[in-house]
Amino acid sequence: MQNRIDATFQRLREEGRKGFVAYIGAGDPNLEATEALAFALEEAGVDVLELGVPFSDPLADGIVNQLAAQRGLDAGTTLRGVLGSVRRVRERGLAMALVIYTYMNPVYRYGFAEFLRDAEAAGVDGVLFLDLPPDEDRGEFDIPSGVRRIRLIAPTTPPARVAQLARRAEGFIYYISREGVTGEQATVATNIADGVAAIRAATDLPVAIGFGVSTPEQAREVAAQADAVVVGSAIVKRIGEYGKEPDFVRRVADFVRPLAAAARDAR
Repeated sequence: MQNRIDATFQRLREEGRKGFVAYIGAGDPNLEATEALAFALEEAGVDVLELGVPFSDPLADGIVNQLAAQRGLDAGTTLRGVLGSVRRVRERGLAMALVIYTYMNPVYRYGFAEFLRDAEAAGVDGVLFLDLPPDEDRGEFDIPSGVRRIRLIAPTTPPARVAQLARRAEGFIYYISREGVTGEQATVATNIADGVAAIRAATDLPVAIGFGVSTPEQAREVAAQADAVVVGSAIVKRIGEYGKEPDFVRRVADFVRPLAAAARDAR
């Protein structure tokens, strides 16, 4: 079967539209809620869902995602538990592409080869290792797998390193639109076009842009400059606000729907 990430971006190209990638903290407020959210977000127009594995020292994340990680840890969420949730939603018919977003410590504890094997068997399509530099991604980490290895590229990444990252990337490139950690921003970064152009010079892979996007207007503006837009903290914030309410899954999906629609219609 074709990898769902590859199939998704192929379909988007054929339809002439842009993609919408959503990030949520797995296990926030618990894994049952994460599974319900996956179906609701798919229905709301999400093309690719990133599941953040909770970790006690999430250095790349702002306060909103840090708090989500803590809520996930408090709920007892583990990497093995997240893969169990992926397996269950696949068995129940979830078709959307799924990406595991994780720091390396939980993967070390799990076992790298075992993680890739179990992730692929569960129905994971891609993985983004936040703190594994490409020049260290050799030897024990260079393991063939059907799980796509997504790479992060930042505005400050030197051209030679952009080329190195692009050569070793699979699925899509995640372009970080601004320096710093994750979090909502009032405006879109101004240098996105130059960064995307540098990436496109190095690879034919799709480019998804994230960090700071929080409104439909921003989603439309950013998606117009790439193949997809990523929204995380704005969604995670609503999960934190609505998480104790009985209809919180619907409310989060209602927040996401106009974001996904704006990205889809970007030109």
